[in-house]
Amino acid sequence: MKKILILSANPKNTTHLRLDEELREIKNTLQLSPHRDEFQIITESAVQVDDLTRFLSHHQPTIVHFSGHGSGTDGLILENHSGQSQLVSTQALAKLFDLFQEQVECVLLNACYSEEQATAIHQHIDCVVGMNQAIGDAAAIKFSVGFYTGLMAGRNYQDCFEMGCTSIDLQGIPEYLTPKIKNRRRRDQTKKPTNSLKSDKDNGIVNNKNSSNRSVSIGSIGRDFSGPIQTGDSNTANINVQQVNLPASTSINIETELNALQEILTKLETSDRRKIENAFEDAQEELKKPKPDKNEVGMALERALNYAQKAEGFAAVNAKLQPHLANTIAWLGENWHKLLNRSHF
Repeated sequence: MKKILILSANPKNTTHLRLDEELREIKNTLQLSPHRDEFQIITESAVQVDDLTRFLSHHQPTIVHFSGHGSGTDGLILENHSGQSQLVSTQALAKLFDLFQEQVECVLLNACYSEEQATAIHQHIDCVVGMNQAIGDAAAIKFSVGFYTGLMAGRNYQDCFEMGCTSIDLQGIPEYLTPKIKNRRRRDQTKKPTNSLKSDKDNGIVNNKNSSNRSVSIGSIGRDFSGPIQTGDSNTANINVQQVNLPASTSINIETELNALQEILTKLETSDRRKIENAFEDAQEELKKPKPDKNEVGMALERALNYAQKAEGFAAVNAKLQPHLANTIAWLGENWHKLLNRSHF
């Protein structure tokens, strides 16, 4: 049975949202489904920051759905003990879901400007939905109806997301491009080739003034390196990195280089293997966009290397990494030459 944990917060000092209506529509969708016995909806309202770990631990949900206000880079807005607004930061949310990554399959943030939190949580959770701008109540409710209609019909999360967006569009509401999904195939399913991931739709910016918004304002590498590095197995290895003449970026097949790096690093004996895989899949997902952001790819690669360096045997694979890492850095550009100069790489 899939448990759906719906968390909601609408502090007294924020705009009133139609959260009860959203919950009622989700429950109606479940009741109409022939597969309703396969799902359990658990609701928690007026959620406070301290509740998050408690609810995730106690209920052990498969899907976590948050309805409420978002505040962009500041985070999501929950309630304090007086029913007033209290922010929970993007970084804290990511750390929270890191603790529950083996249990939670999907997180849905039905709140304005929550795409940043979705991106952070996606480091640990395979499917996360957020909003790239303000979203009105009507669009938020229709998205939920479409998403859970698909889920309770046995569709995968990508299809559920598309059904949610379509449900907004069918009503003539212009915010059907506001939801954004961060998705990769779970490790316990048959893994698709990394180049088969779908890209996000192009961002669309619209305004809906007729409903309450779920937001609130609150070349070459010039230096040589030679020296010891500390590896995850507490051994020390001497590594010499000479001045490297990088190839022309136009001659590099970046997908091939990333696949090679991934194959080497995911064979390491480490409890962080899944995090390494997630980082590479984030990089591959970015590459599928019409105009991939090289800095996003670079940050994903850096994250994978940070996890890998803690593993036993990391020093032993350094020689295999270097040619692929050099090619990848040449493609990324000067901002990422630092990766070859960092002592633990």
